[in-house]
Amino acid sequence: MEIATIGILGAGQMGSGIAQVFAQHDQQVLLHDNSAPQLDKAIRNIQHNLEEQAGKGKLEVGSPQKVLARITIAGDLSVFKGCPLVIEAVSEDEALKLELFRRLDGIVRKDAILASNTSSISITRLGAATRRPDKVIGMHFMNPAPAIQLVEVVRGQATSQETFQAVAGWVEKLGKSMAVAQDYPGFILNRVLVPMLNEAIFALYEGVASAEDIDRGVQLGLRHPMGPLALADFIGLDTLLAICNVLYEGFKDPKYRPCPLLVRMVAAGQLGRKSGQGFYPY
Repeated sequence: MEIATIGILGAGQMGSGIAQVFAQHDQQVLLHDNSAPQLDKAIRNIQHNLEEQAGKGKLEVGSPQKVLARITIAGDLSVFKGCPLVIEAVSEDEALKLELFRRLDGIVRKDAILASNTSSISITRLGAATRRPDKVIGMHFMNPAPAIQLVEVVRGQATSQETFQAVAGWVEKLGKSMAVAQDYPGFILNRVLVPMLNEAIFALYEGVASAEDIDRGVQLGLRHPMGPLALADFIGLDTLLAICNVLYEGFKDPKYRPCPLLVRMVAAGQLGRKSGQGFYPY
């Protein structure tokens, strides 16, 4: 496999997971985040994940150290200038992503691909913020990125076939499978998943059942590995609300309106696992 240096922008749960995936497949990674403590936390989490895999016999002896050695902390966006691929993995905030794509467009080389890990925001609009809309694409990794096989690849209105084929090649190099979506709100996965999670929250809000019974019913009755409310806590209720709003605003269809309980919990800072309290305490 050709060795490249991949830029990852954002060192949260998704960014650190994507960095680990590339590093485990022998690629050099530059990982940037505005928060130094978040970068430190990301490296600790990657190390913990790798050691856990090694303990289960899924990595050869010495591999955690070898993988970590391929990840370099990047203090400034300018270090991405030589990367053939930069993946943005910051929070689901369109204004923030647009600003970062504008900045990256002026930094990276002319043939570089700019990808977003967004789970719902328009790739077409992100591309339009640059002078290279043909080289902007969605690479939506699932959480946790090292464990889940799928990458949702999203083609914007101007994404070229050449860009698509290059990204398809990267997905194959990472040993993952690809689902290809066109650029409509929520793409494939969140178009299907988020209304289900939102409906589960409505069921709780309207007193249909307790959180535990809603989750137990879906988990055992539909054979889902995790109940919808526990999954919402895992995703982050702020992220879930942001995706609900994208769907609602994009389709103007009341079936996508976010549940008032979800809105209230986010306003209260009850965001799920990341804050220690969501539909369950953590």
